[in-house]
This record gives sequence, structure tokens and C-alpha cells, in this order.
Amino acid sequence: MNWKFVLAATSCWVGSAAGAASLTELEIKWLQAGEPVLAYAQALHLPIDIIVQPTPGADPVPLAMGFADGRCKLVLTLRDNPDAEATLRGISAPRQALYIEAMTAHEVGHCWRYAHGVWHQLPAGFTESSTEQGSASLLAAARAIRETRREEGYADLAALAWIQRRHPGDYAEVHRWLSAVRSDQPVPRGPHDTRVWVRLAADAAVFGAAAAPFEAARAPWDAGLLANE
Repeated sequence: MNWKFVLAATSCWVGSAAGAASLTELEIKWLQAGEPVLAYAQALHLPIDIIVQPTPGADPVPLAMGFADGRCKLVLTLRDNPDAEATLRGISAPRQALYIEAMTAHEVGHCWRYAHGVWHQLPAGFTESSTEQGSASLLAAARAIRETRREEGYADLAALAWIQRRHPGDYAEVHRWLSAVRSDQPVPRGPHDTRVWVRLAADAAVFGAAAAPFEAARAPWDAGLLANE
């Protein structure tokens, strides 16, 4: 694939060949594992740039999706990050690529929503039903949490739908892993509390017969919205 990489330290662009030379072994491992998803995103013409962080920063999430200037920014924060592979602990080295592929599908699911102009939007027929009270700033913060939780729920389903389509024999294993990851919630209904959606996807049949994984995520996402709002 002819990907470009942004080196965040200098904000300069480098071509794929030079970019590969400047990447660390760990970054290459993650990008190679996520390549099937990135190739699919490229076929969909999703506007994705890959950004390599030179230092972990305050919130060292190994893989994240951001947005700027109408484009999606897939950010790798792996260099000098001791927690880069914390979510992979206990998973044997030969199996780790499967989980990184699922995480990549989660992030590309975010880009799919953004590129389709529905980021933080409820589907037709759904309305806000919160009864929260408080100052304008508190209500705005609560709404931001709800919007983030919805998008995280959609992305989790996109990841599971991807695995169901591409690695059906591994679906139950990946679902158990994601359930365990999402079970650790410091605050119920927080921004990453996607448990209602993950539970709905315990049976891979929930994704129906839709060919496209990001479209297949829609039906269980709607069901989770009905249960979660």
C-alpha cells in the first residue's frame, strides 16, 4: 500500500518507503497487523493519514483516531510507551496480530462514521432523552460523554463485525477479550462503557447478512441505543 506517514515531531510528510525506514519494529508490527483493515479503508477511499507520535504524551493510547481538515488521523503512540501493548498482555505473540487487526477496525470504524458525515449524530428516529439537570457546562459535558460512548459502541461493533467477516472462527475468542476489556469501567455509562453493545454482539449472527462490516454494525448499534439511552 502507498501510505504516507506524518512524523508528529516535525509535521513533515515522508513517502511509504522512507516512512518504513523511519518506523520502529513495534510500529511496523502494528501496521502490518492492521494492513487488511487499512487496505479495505483505502478501497473505500476513506481519507486516512497515519501519524507516528515520537513520545507517549500524557495519554499514551497506542492507537487512536482523530480528525482535522476533513481527514481522519490514525495516531500510533508506541515509541517509548511502556503500556503500548498492555491490552495484549496474556495473548501469545502469534495471536497478537488478530487483536491489533480488531483494534485497527475499531479506529477505522470511527473514520467511516466521520467520512459519512454522521459523527456524533443519532440515526433517524432517535432523539436525546436525557433527564440530567445542572449548569450549561455540566450538561454540555454530559452530552459529550454520551456522544463519545455512542461512537465507541459503534466502533466496537465495527471491530467485531470485521472479525466476524474476516476471521469467523476467531469471533468468540475476540468477543471474550473485548468483553473483558470493557468490563473494567471506573464510571458506569462513562465514555468507554460500551458493555451494552458488546453484550448484544455475543452471538455473531447479530450482524446479519450485510456484506460490509461497517454497515453490519448498524443494526446492533441501533438496538444498543434503544437499551442504553
